[in-house]
Amino acid sequence: MSPIIIIVASIVGLIAGFAAAYFVATKMSAAKIQQAEESAKNILKDAEKEANNIKKEKIIEAKEEWHKRKLEFENDALAKRQKLQQIEKQLKSVEDDLKRKENDLNKKENEVKNYEENLKKKEAELTEKAKEIDTIIAEQMKKLESIAGLSSEEAKKQLMEAMINDAKQDAANTIRQIREETKLKANQEAQNIIVQAIQRTASDHSVETTVSVVTLDSDDMKGRIIGREGRNIRAFEAATGVDLIIDDTPEAVVISGFDPFRREVAKKALEKLMLDGRIHPARIEEVVEKTKKELEEEIIKVGESALLELGIHNMHKELVRLIGKMKYRSSYGQNLLNHSIEVANLCGIMASELGLDPQIAKRAGLLHDIGKCVDKETEGPHALIGFELAKKFRENPSVCNAIGAHHEDIEMETPYAVLVQASDSISGARPGARRESLENYVKRLQKLESIAESFEGVGKTFAIQAGREVRVIVEPEKVDDNTADILAIEIAKRIENEMEYPGQIKVTVIRKKISVSIAK
Repeated sequence: MSPIIIIVASIVGLIAGFAAAYFVATKMSAAKIQQAEESAKNILKDAEKEANNIKKEKIIEAKEEWHKRKLEFENDALAKRQKLQQIEKQLKSVEDDLKRKENDLNKKENEVKNYEENLKKKEAELTEKAKEIDTIIAEQMKKLESIAGLSSEEAKKQLMEAMINDAKQDAANTIRQIREETKLKANQEAQNIIVQAIQRTASDHSVETTVSVVTLDSDDMKGRIIGREGRNIRAFEAATGVDLIIDDTPEAVVISGFDPFRREVAKKALEKLMLDGRIHPARIEEVVEKTKKELEEEIIKVGESALLELGIHNMHKELVRLIGKMKYRSSYGQNLLNHSIEVANLCGIMASELGLDPQIAKRAGLLHDIGKCVDKETEGPHALIGFELAKKFRENPSVCNAIGAHHEDIEMETPYAVLVQASDSISGARPGARRESLENYVKRLQKLESIAESFEGVGKTFAIQAGREVRVIVEPEKVDDNTADILAIEIAKRIENEMEYPGQIKVTVIRKKISVSIAK
């Protein structure tokens, strides 16, 4: 076979192959296109279905939202209608009240007019009668002049002299009576004011002690507190200035010291050391110093809290700090801060009753013992020291005078000084406020009751108001009303002669008789 034929045959084969491949590819493309078209139609159908579903859901949601908004609107409209109805009722009620008041005013206006007309008539009648009386008096005067042989001027002069003498005598008697009543009322009013102030500020008191107790987790802690050869306890006592007593008391150590501030520093420092667990001389000194600084900051807060409690403002920071130090000071066993707050409250109450400024009275009461908080290097009575401090920090002159005069170191210039002195005495004399054994207090009350019971006709006696009052119930068959008055005076005199007590003791005698009868 010739080469040309082979080449031609190859070319024809290639063309035929290409044609066949093209035909197959065309068929496959057409199938794919048809398949794609069907897929697109399905996608469009699905999309249309989904769109319809979404449309239905949105329509449902829109309807629900519409119903919801409609319901809210209806509820709101109902509430507004109810409110309007209520307002209308109120307006109608007000309108009715106004109409009623208008009618009342019209009635009163008519009554006033009638009253004025009656007054005019009576005035005219009185004018006529006055003229008649003047005429009668003139006639009588002429008759008297002719009978007495005196002129009208002479008679007037004698009459005026007699009336003046009578008026002077009546005035003297009235003045004397007023003085006696005023003294009695003044004493009673003063007693009432003091009693009221005491009752309104009644509070519990506890006497300050010289020891503090620290509870331990276990007795093993005692050995750690003592330390090797006692070095820890020596370092602690040297740093705090107190005595640490470790004895057989289970799970407790006692801190002894007369300075409350030092005891508090020692107590808190020891608690911190036990909690930390590191107990050695260097750590002890560090914790004690840190505790002192914390308590110094606490002192400021205590002072501010006391001022806030009493409603006092605009006080110098140094005075606030000294007030805070009162928490760790005591006087005759009584906590100085509690005592000063009580005195301030008493002063404020009594000042209000007397028409004085309660703020000035409270400041004076709170600061009256401020001189006790000053360093020991300052010499002089605490009242005068407090007086100079108050002047230094520009307190009110009345406050300064009250501080300096509450122990009569200087002259009292204002009523506030008297109030502070009285309140200080009341606070200090309250049973339990200062160091007084319970036994002696009970014995005093028993003696008070026994004195009252020793009188004839006395049934029962009760010492109340912490021994400030004795109520005596008498037997009505043996004691009448007049005798009861005399009995109260005699019991009071007996108490004055046989007992010693601060302030006053009120004796109240009660006579009560109950008569019972049965109707058959």
